[in-house]
Amino acid sequence: MSERVESIVAHALGSGAVVTSRTRLPGGASRETWALDVSVDGTRRELVLRLDSPGASLNATGGGLPAEARLMRAAAEAGVPVPAIVAASGGEGGPPYPLKGAPDDRGGVPYILMERVGGETIPRKILRDAAFARARPLLAAQCGAALAAVHRMPLDAVTVTGEAGQDPLLQWRDVLDLTGQPHPVFELAFRRLAASRPPPAGRTVVHGDFRNGNLIVGPEGVRAVLDWELAHTSDPIEDLGWLCVKAWRFGSPLPVGGFGGYDELIDAYEQAGGRPVDRAALRWWETFGVLKWGVICVMQTMRHLAGGARSVELAAIGRRVCENEWDLLELLNRPAAYGSRRAG
Repeated sequence: MSERVESIVAHALGSGAVVTSRTRLPGGASRETWALDVSVDGTRRELVLRLDSPGASLNATGGGLPAEARLMRAAAEAGVPVPAIVAASGGEGGPPYPLKGAPDDRGGVPYILMERVGGETIPRKILRDAAFARARPLLAAQCGAALAAVHRMPLDAVTVTGEAGQDPLLQWRDVLDLTGQPHPVFELAFRRLAASRPPPAGRTVVHGDFRNGNLIVGPEGVRAVLDWELAHTSDPIEDLGWLCVKAWRFGSPLPVGGFGGYDELIDAYEQAGGRPVDRAALRWWETFGVLKWGVICVMQTMRHLAGGARSVELAAIGRRVCENEWDLLELLNRPAAYGSRRAG
């Protein structure tokens, strides 16, 4: 495996590139992620290599890692803080690495080689460690500005138009039905959301999983936005609502990622050129996000219970189902809008 990493680096950066340190990072079975130190002509470079394992399927961007590389380049051009792409397969700065039997239709292993951005991604540390005390009050506004940049990206930066090309509410309604599991609170939420859908704020590229945990944070704030696999086109307020889902607050009382208030997020988003944010629409998308996460928790738990993937982690997610049901009941019992601009 280490030989393959070294070969890909040499293939992308030239035969003079030497991997001096490599550490495989945690990740899913369909992807490998490596933190690398590479010497190129005597210069040390800190890089991250991501590559598909043989037989991996395409991700939600519709084209696997090559499509994700194109997406990240477009994000950088729009002003989103992302790791710089050094090379990628499929014509995105580098040829595919030639490995016999690889899944890439050009005859190679799809990969992305990018600069390694220092900082922290673990929400518990970001929200509690003294090292990030100065950053925490800045994060909500920085997220608002970053999301405004995401929503400036050209629509053709992604090949997926909406979640599986469907109305997301109908899509997740179908997913819940397929589980065959009775969840009256989720049923109530689907009906309430269907009856109160706000007018769309437009259609833009959305990140799809913009939240605490997918951000690299340093002492000065957000350094990079990660995990673009779920990017698609949708109402831009979807991204803002997902960031406000209670699960991503990790025990903090602050509603935006556990580090800020609604006003900070919305004001910064609008000042950075984002669409005007209707408070009732934001509440709708936050409620949708809680409902979506609840259904995902049901799905993940069933993977364990059905024996498809025996995992203590998946089993533990089962308790999150009732937490999301409680959160939904609280949201559905509140007024449609958030009230005063200064209410936080």
